[in-house]
Amino acid sequence: MTHLPFHTLMVQGTTSDAGKSTVVAALCRLLRRQGIRVAPFKPQNMALNSAVTSDGGEIGRAQALQAQAAGIAPHTDMNPILLKPSSDTGAQVIVHGKVRADMNARDYHRYKTSAMAAVLESYQRLRGQYEVVLVEGAGSPAEINLRARDIANMGFAEAVDCPVILVADIDRGGVFAHLVGTLDCLSDSERGRIAGFVINRFRGDLSLLQPGLDWLEQRTGKPVLAVLPYLHGLHLDAEDAVASNQSAKGHFRVVVPVLPRISNHTDFDALRAHPDIDLHFVGAGQPIPAADLIILPGSKNTRNDLAWLKQQGWPQAIVRHLRYGGKLIGICGGFQMLGSSVDDPQGVEGAAGSMEGLGLLDMRTLLTQHKQLLQVSGHCAFDSGQASVSGYEIHMGLSDGSALQLPAFVIDGRPEGARSQDDQILGSYLHGMFDTPQAFSALLSWAGLDGAASVDLNALREQSLERVADASEDLWRALLHISFKGKEYGEV
Repeated sequence: MTHLPFHTLMVQGTTSDAGKSTVVAALCRLLRRQGIRVAPFKPQNMALNSAVTSDGGEIGRAQALQAQAAGIAPHTDMNPILLKPSSDTGAQVIVHGKVRADMNARDYHRYKTSAMAAVLESYQRLRGQYEVVLVEGAGSPAEINLRARDIANMGFAEAVDCPVILVADIDRGGVFAHLVGTLDCLSDSERGRIAGFVINRFRGDLSLLQPGLDWLEQRTGKPVLAVLPYLHGLHLDAEDAVASNQSAKGHFRVVVPVLPRISNHTDFDALRAHPDIDLHFVGAGQPIPAADLIILPGSKNTRNDLAWLKQQGWPQAIVRHLRYGGKLIGICGGFQMLGSSVDDPQGVEGAAGSMEGLGLLDMRTLLTQHKQLLQVSGHCAFDSGQASVSGYEIHMGLSDGSALQLPAFVIDGRPEGARSQDDQILGSYLHGMFDTPQAFSALLSWAGLDGAASVDLNALREQSLERVADASEDLWRALLHISFKGKEYGEV
């Protein structure tokens, strides 16, 4: 039996993307190795990458990855509050996996008291089912303007009285200033629950870092629990930000526009990992390169992102691309853009109205209040029905028209998606279509890359989880001896 000085541990960061999600995933895998029943938990997440859970709800993609690391099915209690930004000042608020409302930032700030009740409800359920709950914070606890009614960082830690470890990314630079400055922004009680520091993404000679570690411990009175190495080539789902690195290594070029409200860009992780694929994300103002395949990604605000595409000159580039024999895929919101119009009479994604689509498929889309949340499986309709596929649907809206008579997939016995008569265009609501090895190969063959080896993204993800767990063993050993207010929670 393993002795742990905590039953709940919170991982906070000095900044966004400090490595909180990865540290929680690593610890989930390490505890699983010890036979400890562990669950991940993030009180509040703001992300456009989401996953469908076993109980038919929606949570942040990072929590689904952490559940995989823990060897359990993802559940809505693991991320009770999910905010999906639809503009710079507003977001769709999802509570316990279901859409509650669209709120601007000020309205949501007032709503936080109710949100905290939902957070604590989910936390208590997890505490009743698992021996350990590993909690991930959001952003940084040093965001002074968000301290009132905080539910994401120290507000939650204070409410449940749990220890906190603070993660900082040394690869960004200024790691000691980040850690000392964060502590300085906390109240006395909040500083008291910081059990130690984790320095993430270190590369170099550790002996050269040691004087800084000694200074930090002397300056703060807090131990450095671990220095985690920079690990290259990880295949782990991003919480939100689009990966800045391209994969310019193969001869088959795939181009994806980075929509202002791009969602579930994890759809392209398998493509990024393939040695024959040169994957390019193209942002605002960047030239649109020639490509073998263009993919229009998902969107949290289809009409606004469609307007952005038009402003950036994508319709003309797509027409030219198709004229020269290129292939085009639209996923979810990108699929909706391919039709003749996107109609939003109820103002589901902003002001009520309608917008002319790209006109490449004979269909119209009507946005509705109901959000479709499904885990699905089936086979590819364009591959003689031989290639299996699985994924998930997360969308608000229904598409209808003659284009759907030539489907892209057959999902649970029903036709899904659409293809053009000349078979150059494919559209679908199915996220994760490239994640199944058989479908991956079939889609690449359809797009013109014949004989390419498939990529098993889940196997790559498992290998990465094992790597981050191995690299975090020093942290695990340090956590067995952390001191938090002199408390001992007993044996787990």
